[in-house]
Amino acid sequence: MGRHGHGIWRMCRSLRALKQVHCLMVVRGFLADGHSLRELLFAAAISLRGSMTYARQLFDRVPHPDHFMWNTIIRGAAHTSNPADALYLCIRMERAGTTIHHLALPFLLRACSTLSSVVAGSQFHSKITKLGLHHDAFVRNALIHLHATCGDPNAASTLFMEPGAQADVVAWSSMVAGFAGRGWLNDARRLFDEMPNRDLIAWNVMITGYCKQGQMESARELFDQLPHRDTVSWNAMISGYIRSRAPEWAMDLFDEMRVARQQPDQVTVLGLISACTDSGAIEFGRRIHASVAAAAATGASQSVLLGNALIDMYAKCGSIEGSVRVFREMRERDVATWNSVIGGLALHGHSEAAVSLFEEMRNSAAVRPDEVTFVSVLVACSHGGMVEQGRAYFLLMKDEYDEIEPNVKHYGSMVDMLGRAGRLTEAFELAEEMKMTRRLEPNAVVWRALLGACRTHGEVELGERANAELLRMARDGRASGNYILLSNIYASTGEWRGVEKMRALMDDGGVTKEAGCTHLVHDACGS
Repeated sequence: MGRHGHGIWRMCRSLRALKQVHCLMVVRGFLADGHSLRELLFAAAISLRGSMTYARQLFDRVPHPDHFMWNTIIRGAAHTSNPADALYLCIRMERAGTTIHHLALPFLLRACSTLSSVVAGSQFHSKITKLGLHHDAFVRNALIHLHATCGDPNAASTLFMEPGAQADVVAWSSMVAGFAGRGWLNDARRLFDEMPNRDLIAWNVMITGYCKQGQMESARELFDQLPHRDTVSWNAMISGYIRSRAPEWAMDLFDEMRVARQQPDQVTVLGLISACTDSGAIEFGRRIHASVAAAAATGASQSVLLGNALIDMYAKCGSIEGSVRVFREMRERDVATWNSVIGGLALHGHSEAAVSLFEEMRNSAAVRPDEVTFVSVLVACSHGGMVEQGRAYFLLMKDEYDEIEPNVKHYGSMVDMLGRAGRLTEAFELAEEMKMTRRLEPNAVVWRALLGACRTHGEVELGERANAELLRMARDGRASGNYILLSNIYASTGEWRGVEKMRALMDDGGVTKEAGCTHLVHDACGS
């Protein structure tokens, strides 16, 4: 490597490649080379995403870090999902006798803004004033953003009025972003309209602010005026339409995005899949899936999160075959992946396939079933009438999976399973076991399942007991269904006095039968 090795860290595109170079350094004794060590730390903390843990391990082995190393590790920490680490590192740095460098301050202030830590931000502001660094443009803009976002808006305005600030587009964007983030859209829009030069950040901030407040007409007006759109612009609008329950507009905008030759990112695609799931627009969902598959064919990585969303969409839109196909195509799977497809198979009545997949999951060393998995497989056994197998899985969960605490959903699935099979006495005993051994109170779903099973099997006495529990738990309009179920049980056994008693109770209690209704679903992606 020699003198040509400097800068190689920025060329490493993966953590594995970076570690290989690091090993070569250790073998050749280059760890004593301060310049190379700084390059390595910079690459791990900043250049490569997701390698901050490695950067911290490397940093902790440096006996006497210099200002560049402290600044680098603080900057990297400020951009992680836990920016509080940046503040901890600053405290550690000062205790080690190293003073805060002005290049670290913007990132420390960023961490305070992300954490909405007004106290820490104010403390840094005081230090900055004492050090006379508030005139530094980068520091001043970070202070403006902090105070505009979560601190003192008057302090933000004072800083903004300082000489040179209003000539800085970043200062304007910081003010607009802060006020929009607080929901002060009128103030943010006033500043936005006054900006001498609007950058893309300011446009996107205003569009996002309007979308979050559900003001989609104002957001669309700005979006249509935007000279150059990036992925953030499109994502903001698509997400806004989805939140506003206008999935068809989100889908139309995706078509516009493709015409504009703008490549969607994962945020865009996840939002659109969510829109398809909510609206039942499976044909559009298939188009999204095809787009994802085409991108994967060119070498783009497909995240587990994206695959899980597609599985969920197909299952909820009625195509369990599509869910299974996506599942089989996925190279990486997490527990949510397995849960989604097992649950989908169960709800679609493919009980044996769900159980088979559960066994496949158990035999896989890569992932371990969780409490959601067991709910899904118990539901599958319930719908498929597989009582003994369901019992076996319930006992398996309690005996071999100590980390899983049986909850109301597990017991509820077992009660439903026994009730469907006509084993009502066992079902009621299990409901009692919930209270006695697990201190779990059966909820209305459990008692309603039992009441429905009693109606199916004509069991009057137990039906009365289930209805009494339901009436004890709630006295609202939904109770009408419980009265009617018990009335139907009486009618099925010819006990007409019981039917009249239920009707009288409904009249006396002011309980009315809910009117029936029909839902018509219009496919926004239809012809």
